[in-house]
Amino acid sequence: MKISGNLIDLHSRYIYGVEMEISAGIVKAIKRMDEVPARYILPGLVDAHMHVESSMVTPSSFVCEAVRHGTVAAVADPHEIANVLGTEGIRFMIEDAKTVPFRFMFGAPSCVPATPFESSGALIDSKQTAELLALPQIGFLSEMMNFPGLLSGDDEILKKIDAAKRMGKPVDGHAPGLTGTDLRKYVNSGITTDHECETEREAIEKIEAGMKVLIREGSAAKNLEALHSLVSRMPQRVMLCSDDIHPDDLLNGHINLLVKRLLGLGHNLFDVLAAASINPIRHYNLPAGMLRVGDNADFIIIDHPDSFEILETWIGGSKVFDGEKVTINSSGVKPVNRFNCSSITRNDIKTDVNDCLIRVIEAFDGLLYTGSLQTTAAMPSFDVFDTANDILKIVVKERYNDRAPACAFIKGFGLSKGAMASSVAHDSHNIVAVGTDDDSIVRAVNRVIEMKGGLSWCGPEEEVSLQLDIGGIMSGGTVAEAAAGYRKLTDIVRKNGSALKAPFMTLSFMSLLVIPELKIGDRGLFDVNRFEPVPVLV
Repeated sequence: MKISGNLIDLHSRYIYGVEMEISAGIVKAIKRMDEVPARYILPGLVDAHMHVESSMVTPSSFVCEAVRHGTVAAVADPHEIANVLGTEGIRFMIEDAKTVPFRFMFGAPSCVPATPFESSGALIDSKQTAELLALPQIGFLSEMMNFPGLLSGDDEILKKIDAAKRMGKPVDGHAPGLTGTDLRKYVNSGITTDHECETEREAIEKIEAGMKVLIREGSAAKNLEALHSLVSRMPQRVMLCSDDIHPDDLLNGHINLLVKRLLGLGHNLFDVLAAASINPIRHYNLPAGMLRVGDNADFIIIDHPDSFEILETWIGGSKVFDGEKVTINSSGVKPVNRFNCSSITRNDIKTDVNDCLIRVIEAFDGLLYTGSLQTTAAMPSFDVFDTANDILKIVVKERYNDRAPACAFIKGFGLSKGAMASSVAHDSHNIVAVGTDDDSIVRAVNRVIEMKGGLSWCGPEEEVSLQLDIGGIMSGGTVAEAAAGYRKLTDIVRKNGSALKAPFMTLSFMSLLVIPELKIGDRGLFDVNRFEPVPVLV
């Protein structure tokens, strides 16, 4: 097979006409040509850090959408499903991914659970981590979120890092705001990347300490605007990633959208494409091809760099997207789940805080960080909340056992009525709900329990839900089907007062106990800065 066009050669940093010969999925020859079709051939795009589970579909369904946008490979951290099902969940992801042509590189989750202060469905210790790292499909140790534990010399954490280093596999970082001596100690332990930088200054300090920085632009956390200068300043030290991308956003594009924005901001074509392809391929030793003789024939064809429209996507010498249709067919593998809790009642979540000084989580649109407020509650009964000041109740119900729910208060969701609930709740994926009255919260939580996982909205006039019964975080349908359900839920939450762009995404991070300041787990409020539980009452 022979393919002609203008090759965007990221190795020589030159564009020239070629005829490329492909045989048995390998690039056999690249011959320079003067007369070629007016199209451009370049390496396929790579998401350098992402969680497939955030797309709310399985790896095989994710691929069927991602290839439309020129993505041929992904560095995937399966710690969402691992927190639910342990190594069984990771093996599910690997086996499902095998059913489609795509270059997945999965990681061995380093923090399951993320902290010892919450209840998850599994525990992956250093022995199991070493066993996972020995698998050929596992190419790295996933993001080390428990940086306080690493800095204090936690033995289990050090054993996991040592196992990765012995096998020559990189270790991903996760250290928002870490600077100075602690940062250097973190990097010197063997951490190679970070995707949590919020400012250029933070990113430069981490790069100078020896890290590579991943510029993240996902559904919730968006850092490209703050960090894009790094592409020109330190092009060999940056990569691009989505981290968490919800299905409605994935329909619109993937890493190709980041490429377009960076080119629109005036960055050099070769620097941008290196960050989007060969930098992660080299760092993670991905099997994805880089358009050299002898490489796997993984590439994309676009109309022109100025418009960057994907005309074709090729993986292993096979055209998987022809500009209109995806030619991948997969039924996936047998689904898995773990959902053991029973329904809740109003008595389970009643609170009496009238005229008391309480701690309140403050949520911000587009940020994983939260604030920590203190206010005097003016709530004269158990189930009438301070909607005028946007002080709503937040509830977390463990789904692996029948433990009583944890209750606290939150500002930032802006609901005027009703409640929303989700079993997509990083990282342990218990059920988290926010609402304006106890009846609505109970109904929303119980709907998620009935579905064995999913998202729900319960208001005075209507109920809407999306079932996610694979691990309680994914569906067996297509990205388009998940997106339709997700959009309907988002629209109804916004119609009922919330100004958040992605309210369910924001909700999913309110129980993530490793990103400051104040969060809530299934055991109650948690001060991330102090790294300890705190009571609702001050």
